[in-house]
Amino acid sequence: MKLTVVGGTGLIGSQVVRILTGAGHEAVPAAPSTGVDLLTGEGLDQAVKGADTVVNLANSPTFDEASLDFFRTSMTNLLAAGERAGVRHQVVLSIVGVDQVPQLDYYRAKTLQEELLRQGPTPYSIVRATQFFEFMDATMSWTSDENTVRLPATRIQPIAAADVAAAVAEVATGAPLGGIREIAGPEVFPLDELGRITLAAGHDERPVVTDPTAGLFAVVEGDVLIAGPDAHLAPTRYRDWLAAKSR
Repeated sequence: MKLTVVGGTGLIGSQVVRILTGAGHEAVPAAPSTGVDLLTGEGLDQAVKGADTVVNLANSPTFDEASLDFFRTSMTNLLAAGERAGVRHQVVLSIVGVDQVPQLDYYRAKTLQEELLRQGPTPYSIVRATQFFEFMDATMSWTSDENTVRLPATRIQPIAAADVAAAVAEVATGAPLGGIREIAGPEVFPLDELGRITLAAGHDERPVVTDPTAGLFAVVEGDVLIAGPDAHLAPTRYRDWLAAKSR
């Protein structure tokens, strides 16, 4: 099977390409570094030529209102190129609870991307993942200084990027879902607790102050970022991942 992996040089994409190639598929990464521009369409027809499946892992360069234009244009261009090339399956990676947090521009943009995919001409699959382990340091950096880390107690169910890549590769090589598959890590944490676990593992003695107004996830209410009962739970636990990372 030939698959074009858009965003195939990034955190998830590079791992998806490696998994697919290792399984005997032809996986072609498409990214600005390979001559593909999703916004102008440059290089896109060549990138998807002959592909059975397109896996869209491209991400907006910003998380603000400009992300709406990015996902609108990139998804529209990709669907059109796929239709011209006879692509039979379009796969997009999205976020658990994405349509439940309209206060966040980026989440509204990803919701728009999903809707464009649903309305498009090609059979599709949407993989919604929870927050990645790998983003925890960045999440803390938004609301920390040299003395204190401030985080809300928002409940999340984080997942390792490697587990996300494996799930995306599995969906991409299967029949189109015509819907959503949720994937999540095996454990639920309040974000402030996850911060304390992370700092302790890195021998960082700064305290974590629970602050319901701190950071991107402060606007999230309830358990909307927690996967539903039918979600596929990944095997990797956060503390085990931290331990392996430090070795």
